[in-house]
Amino acid sequence: MSDGYDLDFLSTRLPLPRPARETTALTYPRFTVLLDTDRRLAVVTGVNIDGALLREQPRTGEWRLDPRVAADLQTGAEVYSRNDLDRGHLVRRRDPGWGDADDARAATEATFFYPNAAPQAAGFNQSKELWLGLEDHVLEYAETTDQKLSVFTAPVLGAEDPPYRGIRIPLRFWKVAAWRGPDGLASAGFVLDQSELVETSDGLLAAPPLGAFRTFQVPVAEIAQITGVDLGVLSDADVLRRRSARPTEWISLTTSADITL
Repeated sequence: MSDGYDLDFLSTRLPLPRPARETTALTYPRFTVLLDTDRRLAVVTGVNIDGALLREQPRTGEWRLDPRVAADLQTGAEVYSRNDLDRGHLVRRRDPGWGDADDARAATEATFFYPNAAPQAAGFNQSKELWLGLEDHVLEYAETTDQKLSVFTAPVLGAEDPPYRGIRIPLRFWKVAAWRGPDGLASAGFVLDQSELVETSDGLLAAPPLGAFRTFQVPVAEIAQITGVDLGVLSDADVLRRRSARPTEWISLTTSADITL
């Protein structure tokens, strides 16, 4: 179950981002989860994706607790039952599914351990679809080089997150993709905001019918600031920092055409 995120996967050594808070490191095939056992959610995940070797895998695997961590330190099935919450993969099911068929299957099935999940409102619209497809879009862009990505994703574990069934529901999620660009390491950062879809005031979660996911391209340095996670060289490699006249601007995304790479 354990080779984990490879910091030498790209041509530039890229360490896993480091949270300020104490975490438990859980390694899986081709990805690693840093679990905040106080919040019972991941504060960082990192996965290596080889686009040239990706395999289409049937959906196999069932959500389960990781036996290496006490059950009460993970967010398990009880949080997701009888409500409008999805078990949102942080490392997507298909991302580590590359190379040898048996290895690819084992890696995709490992994404179903609960430390790799976070509560996401079940409403599905264009913005959420865009969020789920960000790696694909960046991978297509990277095809001119080595077709490899390292991707980091997690909820923003904020103090304002509303309490629900013993945890706090994250209102925002972040993602940073990194690849080898023509000038060396390149990165792009994104934030998904589900605040309008989360309502826990009555002890139940509801998805307001007019609510929406909002997806933004965000300076990587600002993601480090709002998360308290040290993103290291990813901030210097940010394509927005290199190309934007307003490097602190959050860019609202409605289609993949709005993304700056």
